[in-house]
Amino acid sequence: MRQKERREQTMRTLLSTTKQLIIEKGCNSITLNDIIKQSGLSKGAIFHYVKSKDEIYTLVLLERLEEINDRFQKQVKKAKKDFEGPFHEITKKMVSLNEPNEITNKILVYLLSKTGNPEVDYSLKEFYNQSVFLSQQWIKIGKEHNVISENIDTVKTGELFVLLSLGLRIRAYLPTDESTFQDNDFVELIRNTLQPGD
Repeated sequence: MRQKERREQTMRTLLSTTKQLIIEKGCNSITLNDIIKQSGLSKGAIFHYVKSKDEIYTLVLLERLEEINDRFQKQVKKAKKDFEGPFHEITKKMVSLNEPNEITNKILVYLLSKTGNPEVDYSLKEFYNQSVFLSQQWIKIGKEHNVISENIDTVKTGELFVLLSLGLRIRAYLPTDESTFQDNDFVELIRNTLQPGD
């Protein structure tokens, strides 16, 4: 097996094991030894690619972004250039923004509780920057395909959508009685902001 294939296989095993452990135990309770034991990977194999549990968590966050981007790009490559297909791929899992048990939300809250640690701060910055970059790229591609209004400020709107999604994720952990702005409202806000008027 070539080194690239070995790395990809190790990372797939590492990330899938970590996600399963997060579901079972939560972020705080997992140790690197848990990951080693459940994955069947050696300590050396894991530390060849990552330095810490927090770095693994960041890789899970980035993997989720990449999954959304891959689905979006596949829709864009279809012959018919429309708004709905790519839009659906970005927004179809937005219901998870309100779910405290969703893996991405659990990791974000865990990492936010550790700010001040340079490695964690770097990880959160990387996740935020990648989220904003992809959001802006999706808007830019929509403009290039004439399915998003040219009047939209790509940079500011892309970041605004990320800020709103982070706010919904954090709100999932706040003890609120009733929330009037829900995931479907966010989806409609994105649609109404991006689609050109008739």
